[in-house]
Amino acid sequence: VIVCLIGGGQEINTGEAGLEEWFDALSRSFQGWKVYYSDLIAENQNYLRSGSMKNWVKTNGLPNHDLHLGVSVRSFRSEQLSNFIGCFLDIDSEKAKEIYLTNVSKAYPIVLTRNLEVARDWLRKKSKGTRRCGLVASSGGIRLRPLGINVKAKIDAANWFLNDKRDIRSSFYLEEVATEFDVQGLELDWVGVCWDADLRFDLDSNNWVYKKFSGTRWRDVKQEVARRYLINAYRVLLTRARQGMVLFIPEGDNRDYTRKSEFYDGTYHYLKSLGISEI
Repeated sequence: VIVCLIGGGQEINTGEAGLEEWFDALSRSFQGWKVYYSDLIAENQNYLRSGSMKNWVKTNGLPNHDLHLGVSVRSFRSEQLSNFIGCFLDIDSEKAKEIYLTNVSKAYPIVLTRNLEVARDWLRKKSKGTRRCGLVASSGGIRLRPLGINVKAKIDAANWFLNDKRDIRSSFYLEEVATEFDVQGLELDWVGVCWDADLRFDLDSNNWVYKKFSGTRWRDVKQEVARRYLINAYRVLLTRARQGMVLFIPEGDNRDYTRKSEFYDGTYHYLKSLGISEI
C-alpha cells in the first residue's frame, strides 16, 4: 500500500505538476492498481485542471469522501483559513467574504495596510515572547525594492527561521524577506505579506492580471502553467502564518512607471471588499 498526502495548489516551480502528474503516471504505467481518492479531487481545479484526467480518475478510481483532510493544522486558530484563501484567489468573492466574516475574522487576525512601517509595528506588537514574525514576498516582487524589500537577496534559512531577536539576520528583525521558495512547507506565528504588482487585481474585468518584471518593465505572463505557478506562489505566502497576518499593499508612485498606483489599487480594494479591515 502506498499512501500519498498531497496538497492542491502548491506547484510553484518548473517541473512541479502536482496531483495530475501522479494520476498521469498511474494511467500510463500502473493500470492494474486500485486507486482510492478523495471525491473532492475531481471537483476542484486546484487539484486537477485537465478534463481528460478528471474523466480518467472518475472512471478508474474509487472515490471516498473520508480521504479528504479538510482541517488545517498549520493555522490552528482557524480551520477555514485555507478555504478562505482558496476562494479569495479563485475570485469567489461572495463565498470568501462569508467564510472570512463568519469564521476566520473571529479567531484569526488579518489586517491590511499601505504603509510598510505600520505593518512592521503591528508584527512587533503581536510577536510576544518566542512567537516568531517575519516578512514574505513573491519571488517576482521585483519592484518592492524601492521600499527596501529586495527579493533577490537570498536569505540564510537557518538564521532567518531560528535565530533570536538580537540577530539582524533573523526574521524577527523584519529586514530580510523570504520568498515562496524559502517558506514552502514552513511557517511562522505572525507574517507580513508584501504584495507587488506581479499579481494585481483588475476591478473592471474582475480578474487577476499576471505580470513578470523583465528588463525595465512589466510583461504579461501568457502561459497557463506560469500563471498557475504565480497564483500558487501567493497561495503559499498567504498560508504561512499560524496565528495571523498583515497584508501590505504599496500605494505605488506615479513618478515611477513601474510602480504606478493603478497597479496596486485594485488589489487593495478587492481585499477591503472581502471585509479585511485597514490599520
